[in-house]
Amino acid sequence: MAKYFDVHPDNPQQRTILQVADSIRSGALVAYPTDSCFALGCQLGSRDGIDRIRQIRHLDDRHHFTLVCQNFAQLGQFVYVDNDVFRAIKASTPGSYTFILPASKEVPRKLLHPKKKTVGVRIPDHKVAQALVAELGEPLLSSTLLLPDEAEPMTQGWEIKERLDHVVDAVVDSGDCGTEPTTVIDFSGGEAEIVRKGAGDWSRFE
Repeated sequence: MAKYFDVHPDNPQQRTILQVADSIRSGALVAYPTDSCFALGCQLGSRDGIDRIRQIRHLDDRHHFTLVCQNFAQLGQFVYVDNDVFRAIKASTPGSYTFILPASKEVPRKLLHPKKKTVGVRIPDHKVAQALVAELGEPLLSSTLLLPDEAEPMTQGWEIKERLDHVVDAVVDSGDCGTEPTTVIDFSGGEAEIVRKGAGDWSRFE
């Protein structure tokens, strides 16, 4: 059964955040809130966590996983960013955007797109997600909590707990965080390509 953590949306309880972070370090797969919608998250190097996310969402090896980062300095350790792309991303973070970029050697090979050697990165504008990655001290490997054959992600922590009780280890609930996934921008070719129009203002990348 999944543990259920009720977290204040504006002032996350540090003790609870520490408990969740410790469970992630121990190999847990968690459902947690972001500034777009709920996500599934596990430790960066967790092969089991990656496999479980793939199973829950029915993903193939071409799926771009996302590294949820605390800040731009951390993001820069895991992807290669040139000056023009730097300015574009810097102006849009934190926010509801995922950026696809060439991965650095810090990223486990299992996370990379098999042909492009790219990975998704984002810096959320959400206090609970921020508190969690700050406590972890490294990015949280994540994927939108969107179940197969469903048009929208679940929005309620209790519903996630009820439906995924035996496939996730913890649910972090700080209230409704919306149903619209991030806007995804692919910068791997040097120019901005809008892959998915979502919660972020995608018009700035047209």
